[in-house]
Amino acid sequence: MRSSIFFLSSFFALSITISSCNKQTPRPNIILMMADDLGYGDTGFNGSTENQTPALDELASQGIIFSRFYSASPVCSPTRASCLTGRNPYRMNIPTANSGHMPESEITLAEILREHGYRTGHFGKWHLGIFTTNQKDANRGRPGNEQHLAVPTDHGFDSFFSTESKVPTWDPMIKPIQFDTTQGENLRFGWKALNETSDSVPYGTRYWTGLEEQYEGPLEGDDSGIIMDHAINFISKSLTDKSPFFSVIWFHAPHLPVVVDSSYRANYPDLPLRKQLYFGTISALDEQVGRLWDFLTLNEVANNTIIFFCSDNGPELRTPGSAGIFRGKKRDLYEGGIRVPAFCVWPDELQKDIRIDAPAFTSDYLPTLVDFLNIDFPDDRLLDGTSIKPLLLGNQTTRAVPMGFRFQNKLSWVTDRYKLISVDKGRSYELYDLIQDPQEKNNIISENKEQANQLITELEAWLATF
Repeated sequence: MRSSIFFLSSFFALSITISSCNKQTPRPNIILMMADDLGYGDTGFNGSTENQTPALDELASQGIIFSRFYSASPVCSPTRASCLTGRNPYRMNIPTANSGHMPESEITLAEILREHGYRTGHFGKWHLGIFTTNQKDANRGRPGNEQHLAVPTDHGFDSFFSTESKVPTWDPMIKPIQFDTTQGENLRFGWKALNETSDSVPYGTRYWTGLEEQYEGPLEGDDSGIIMDHAINFISKSLTDKSPFFSVIWFHAPHLPVVVDSSYRANYPDLPLRKQLYFGTISALDEQVGRLWDFLTLNEVANNTIIFFCSDNGPELRTPGSAGIFRGKKRDLYEGGIRVPAFCVWPDELQKDIRIDAPAFTSDYLPTLVDFLNIDFPDDRLLDGTSIKPLLLGNQTTRAVPMGFRFQNKLSWVTDRYKLISVDKGRSYELYDLIQDPQEKNNIISENKEQANQLITELEAWLATF
């Protein structure tokens, strides 16, 4: 097996520019959608019988479902960084949530696509920097924290409607004064949506449309719907201008605190309140995905729009969120922490109702999209993702390069078949055959020392590139 350094350094041999594409074929629109803390087992298309996700299931059936899609990290900020850059978040000094920010030196998808005529917009959770140093906002926005100022328009986005980090998933700017603790309500987990007579106080977060520019409009009701309102408005203006669009839609749901009104809780009448809130939040997100697809279809652009959907990591601990059969949850490098629900839809080019078993991850977004568009990319830029265009087109059934993961003291190296993992920063390792043992029950390293040593060598070579 070739070394990981060769894989990383040799990926981009692209030399054809977008101007050489068939001028009779309109450039595809591109949408990256991501849920927050949605587990592998939280969608119908991955087998959930408890959650109701009809819109996600229908949209997934219009394209390619990934059986093995991974977030680049088991927490949110690092994964988001990988989506936009194709690189491991440690290269950007974003090792975990609420740490670092998107550096100016990075080349993002938004920057690339804007240079080639795309209108670019970000909507929802940013979590790659702060928007204000004039006031307290969310996790890190505050006077004196100037080192982490980094807003979407610094990184290729024409416009944005975004928050620094989490918000309640209903009436996102407020929280109740009192909670019904007998029903499991609390500030961390969530609560029933407030009515007009309920006493509330500010939650401590804001939506922003520019550096130090707070959104002043109404922010009431379902947060996923609020995000989609602004995303659809952006897309509508792009269609009016006859410009291809790149829209990043990063929902907050179902990250805690989960809040929905009675209409969504009613979908789960026989379940306890905590599950009604959690699953109802997912149902609200699902409804907005269907709304987006209906809008694209009505405006006759659905067929030439590339949509990637995934989650940023596995489900949060001590929630109803499900990793399916997989071991671990959020913050784990075991499968439950990083194997997430995902699909890709592009009706004009990709087959529909297909499920592929080869692994892919969020760092593959950038190289795949520039490959589809035949866009030049600096060949000396070290990437951790690779183009999965051959997988999506059905021309390849295995992954070309392994995937590396880092988080705190945990390391992992994943191939088509094997997974090498360390939870003590490389002092000891476990080895799993993910084809035969996707639940990671049987550590086979003692009887496969030669295979393990080869993977350890590759992992160490990859780590040496940081």
